[in-house]
Amino acid sequence: MKINQGHVAMGAAFALLIICYFQQRELAKLRNEPKIEFYTGGDIQRGKIIDSLINLADSLETENYPCQIELNRFKVAFELFAKRYPKEASMYNDIISNETE
Repeated sequence: MKINQGHVAMGAAFALLIICYFQQRELAKLRNEPKIEFYTGGDIQRGKIIDSLINLADSLETENYPCQIELNRFKVAFELFAKRYPKEASMYNDIISNETE
C-alpha cells in the first residue's frame, strides 16, 4: 500500500489539475459572454418596443393578481357550499356551465 501511495497521490493531483484547467476554460467563456444587451443604431427602436412590452406585461400581471385572488376565494367558497348543500351546488354549477356565456 505504501509503495503505491505516491503514485495514487500523483494521479489525484494530476486529475485535480485537469479539472481546474477545464473549469478555468469554462469560466473564461462565461466571462466573455455579454450579459447586458446594448442597442445601437436602428436597434434603439427595437429596444424601446421590447421595454414597453415588458412594462405592459408587468402591469397586466399586476392588474390580474387581485382577480386571481378573488377567483380563488370564489372557488373555495363554492367547494364549501358544495359540501354543505350538494343539491343546490349542483344546480348552481349547471347554471354556471350551461346558461351563462
